[in-house]
Amino acid sequence: MSGIHRRSFLLAAGASMTAAGANDRINVGVIGVRSRGREHIEVFGGQPGARVAAVCDIDQAQNERAVQLAEKVQGSKPRTYQDIRRLLEDKEIDAVSIATCNHWHALAAIWACQAGKDVYVEKPASHNIWEGRKMVEAARKYGRIVQTGMQSRSIIHKQRAIELLRQGVIGRIYMAKGLCYKRRKSIGKGADGPVPAGVDYNLWLGPAPMRPFNAVRFHYNWHWFWDTGNGDIGNQGVHEMDIARWGLNKKTLPRKVHSTGGKFGYDDDQETPNTQLATFEYDDCVLVFEVRGLLSGGESSIHWDGSNFIGNLFFGTEGFLSVDVNGFQVYLGEERKLAREMSFQEPRAWDTTPHMANFLQAMRTRRHTDLTCDIEEGHLSAALCHMANVSYRTGRKLTFDPAAEKFSGDAEANRHLSRVYRAPFVVPEKV
Repeated sequence: MSGIHRRSFLLAAGASMTAAGANDRINVGVIGVRSRGREHIEVFGGQPGARVAAVCDIDQAQNERAVQLAEKVQGSKPRTYQDIRRLLEDKEIDAVSIATCNHWHALAAIWACQAGKDVYVEKPASHNIWEGRKMVEAARKYGRIVQTGMQSRSIIHKQRAIELLRQGVIGRIYMAKGLCYKRRKSIGKGADGPVPAGVDYNLWLGPAPMRPFNAVRFHYNWHWFWDTGNGDIGNQGVHEMDIARWGLNKKTLPRKVHSTGGKFGYDDDQETPNTQLATFEYDDCVLVFEVRGLLSGGESSIHWDGSNFIGNLFFGTEGFLSVDVNGFQVYLGEERKLAREMSFQEPRAWDTTPHMANFLQAMRTRRHTDLTCDIEEGHLSAALCHMANVSYRTGRKLTFDPAAEKFSGDAEANRHLSRVYRAPFVVPEKV
C-alpha cells in the first residue's frame, strides 16, 4: 500500500483502526537537516514504529551527513532529496518533519498537507500571521495531523503548572510575563560572495526575495533578518510566548499590542532587535514579553543556566508562579511563601522525544485533538510574536481585530500580515 493510500486508510478507519493498521511503520521525511533537523533524525529514527525514510536539504553536504547519522541511529539509510517538491512526490513518505528556516515553514507544511502527508513543523509555525492561518486551513481541509514543535506542551512539570493555574492556585491571573534573556553575540558584517558548492541557493531563498548570497545571512544568522527570520521573540521567545498564552488560557489573539526596543550595543548587519519589550492587552489581563540579547540579570526564581534566564512568570490575586526548564514554584500570600514546587521530571534527552512520540500517536488515532500542540495552537502563539514585531517595525501601539486577524484601520501594519511571495514559492490564498 502506498504512503498516501495508507494515510487515507488510517483516516477512514479513525480511532477503530485495525491492529495491522496500528502497527504500520511510519515513514518520516526530515526536511532541513543541518542543526535542529539532526535531532529530528535522532528522535524519529529511535522511535518504535517509525523510520526516517528520507532526508532533504538544499545543501548536498548536509544530506550526506544526515544519511550517516540516520544509518547510525536506525541501521538503515534514508533516500536523499535536494528539492522538497521531489520528496513530497515520494509515495512511501507518511509524514514530514520540517526544520527549515522560518520563511519556509508555512509553504512546506501546506504543500505536505496537499500531498497527503502529516506534518511536524518547527517553531515558529509561520513567518507571518496570514500564512499561519493558511496552515490551519490546510490541516483541516486535508484531514492532516500537524504538530507544532513547541515541546513545552509535552513536558510533565509544565503541564502540571498549567493545571494548577487552571485550578486557581494563585487566584485570578492578571498578568503573564515571558522572559527570553538569551545571550546573543554580534554577528558582525559580511560581504556578498559566491554560493558555496553543493548549495541550491534559489531553493534556500524559496518565498523570500532574491538577493546576492552573503554568508553572514546564512547558517543560523538568518534568524536576525526580516526576510527569513523573526528575531529572538520568534526564535527562542515563541516557546515562552506559548507558555504565557497557555497559562492565561487564551484561545484568541488580543485587541492591542505595543512593542518597543532596538538593536543596541553592536554595529553589525543584524536587522531584528536584540532588546524588545512587548505588551498585549486582553480584556481581563495583560501578557508582557521581554527579549534581552545583551548581558542581563534575571527575575524572581527563573533559573540562570550560566548565560541565560528563560522562563515564565504568572501573577495572580493570591500569589505568583514561576516556571522554567528546571521546574516550577508557587509563592502565596503577602509573605510570598513557597507553597508548591515541582522539579524537572524527564531524562535530560527531554523535550523533543515526548513531543514527537505524541505526534506519532496522534497519527495513529487520526485525531488532531490528541496533539499536545496542534497547528492552531502553534499559529496563535506565533501570531503573538508577529504582532509584536509589526508594532515594533511600525513604531506605534496597534489595535487588532482577533476575529478577522487584521489590524484595525492601519494599512501600513496590515501590509506586514503577509509578504510578497517569490514565484513559484507562493503560499496560496486557497489551500
